Amino acid sequence: MRKPNKPFYFNTSEHLLRIGRQKATNLAELWQALQTCPDDSIFQHTFRTLQEHHFIRQGFSNDFAHWAISACNEPVLAEQLASVDVREYTDIEGLRRRMVGIVDEFLQQHPRSGDKTAHEPFFFCASDLVVLPTPFAPDTVSGFLEGLRKVSVHSIHHHFIEARLRLHSMTNDFSQWLEEEVGLERPAQSIERIDIYTNTMEGVRQQIANIVEQNLN
Repeated sequence: MRKPNKPFYFNTSEHLLRIGRQKATNLAELWQALQTCPDDSIFQHTFRTLQEHHFIRQGFSNDFAHWAISACNEPVLAEQLASVDVREYTDIEGLRRRMVGIVDEFLQQHPRSGDKTAHEPFFFCASDLVVLPTPFAPDTVSGFLEGLRKVSVHSIHHHFIEARLRLHSMTNDFSQWLEEEVGLERPAQSIERIDIYTNTMEGVRQQIANIVEQNLN
């Protein structure tokens, strides 16, 4: 372990929700809209949904899957959409192609499902991201732990989940700092393997803290 050359700046992010013009009243319209909606909409209904429902361990982790079961009564499609792990994507376009591909394949196998009117429309939304600093900018590992315990879960999501889109890399801000600045390669890799779908954001926070603490002792 070495002294970091630069501190870890804990930031957080807030999102201003906007309701878009596009909507889908059946699965065929969802498939079409998924191909043309803004990147912000894909982000909102996947990454943002995960943040908004961070305290729920069960259920679907993105809005497309939730709508497929709740409004279209298509559990198979819902399961397929819900199985998409946002951590596998470092850009929105890749995630969009995956969602489009799943719906496309389902409609080819179940053509009658495409025109069935949903119980309620799917309204595409988007959000404007505002990044805000926090008072925590530690330049030691113990200070990092203290900041980790005090920041909001929004900050945890910002650094652990959203970082992939910012860094365009299969990592997160915590792992990157611990590995590059402190030399804690194995803990950084352990943090990267934390399962966000079986943990709340509080659970993720605690696991990160436990991993770092074990390497301090």
